[in-house]
Formats: sequence, C-alpha cells, structure tokens
Amino acid sequence: MDVDAMKRTAGIEACRWVSDGMSVGLGTGSTVAHTVIELGRRVREEGLNIVGVPTSIATMELATEVGIPLTTLSEAGQLDVVIDGTDEYDPNFTLIKGGGGALTREKVVAQSSNAMVVVADRRKRVDILGAFPLPVEVLDFEWMRTMARLDAICPGAVTLRGGSAPFVTDNGGLILDCEFGPSIVNPLSLEAEILSIAGVVEVGLFCGLCDVVVLADEDSVSTSVRSDGRLSE
Repeated sequence: MDVDAMKRTAGIEACRWVSDGMSVGLGTGSTVAHTVIELGRRVREEGLNIVGVPTSIATMELATEVGIPLTTLSEAGQLDVVIDGTDEYDPNFTLIKGGGGALTREKVVAQSSNAMVVVADRRKRVDILGAFPLPVEVLDFEWMRTMARLDAICPGAVTLRGGSAPFVTDNGGLILDCEFGPSIVNPLSLEAEILSIAGVVEVGLFCGLCDVVVLADEDSVSTSVRSDGRLSE
C-alpha cells in the first residue's frame, strides 16, 4: 500500500473500538480523518448511535459534514474512547503529537477519555522519540521570551511555525517546533520541565495516555495493546 492507502486502512480499522451508545473523542489529522468518515458512514447507513467530541475546528467541520452528532466535554463528561493520530510513538506507547497544531485540545480530550486508540502508519514507529520536532503551544504574549527558555533546554533549533506568517492554533496560540532529535528517553520528565515554563500552554508529549496503536504496514494492519493499558483485558 502507498502511504495514503495505509492511512485509510488504519483509520477504518480503528473504528472497531467504537460501539453503539459510546461518546467518542474525534482526533485531528490526515489518518484519523478516515476514522471520522467511516464513523459517519456507519451512523448514516447502519444506524450507529454515537456522539462525538472533536479536537479541532477542522474535525468539527468534517464530522458535521459526514453526519456525526457532536457535543462538548462539558455536556458529555468522561468519554468512552478517543481515536487520534500521532507523529511518533515509541515502544512504551508514548507519543509526540501536534504536527497539525491541535495538541492542546487533543490532550484535553485524551485526558477526559477512558481509553485512547491511536492510528498510524509504519513511518510513525520509532525506538526513541524526537526525530519529529516536538511541538509546543505557547501564548502569543512575549512568545520570544518563551522561545528563549525552550532554546536553553533543546539541543537543536527552536523555530516559530509559519515564520513571518505564523501558524495560529484554534486557541489563538503559536506553535514552537523544538528539534530534540531522537534523544527523548525520559519524556515524562521533559514534559514536566517544559510545562513549568511560563508562557507554555501545552507540549506535544502524550505520556501514559495511549492504550492501543492500530498500525498499517505495507499490506497489513496490526493492533498493539499496551500491556498495562486500560484496554489490555
């Protein structure tokens, strides 16, 4: 399969974790978009009864287009499951997310879900996190000062996404991409260190949240379940 076909296959396969009556977090990105489209098809053609909570404006628009009823976390409370993509994941099911800029909303929804299913293609599987630049959402206020403090702990470049025409998140924040390289061996500690910096809104390290990875690789799809995760039984 080519990359697009792998994304579609993984996105559709992840739908098997969704059943009637569930409240479902709907992630952001090109892979999980196939999940949203397939869930919409099941709602229309099979009468699947679910309600979705989108993690971005783009996902909200797609879910509305395909007919998935939507709600908010305030109305839904704890969600049954969230299905989302990833930019990288390691053998401990720790993720780097935020390539699409929705990391803050994605983490809010992930922390409000009973389980997290991640869809990915083979390029996202790594032994050590960090080859993909780590996204950090920051306040627009004095962002260059926040950038300087990040630069002090990042071994590589820290750049403003979009440069002279900055990318602005759905929350009105900016994204700083931090080039740690494949060196993030203690992501929980790094997450805490970055979150301690005033001006940081959220960091794209997802530690202890992912329970299942649905991985498309060449002509097959495999599912890996975290041994100590919430879906391991």
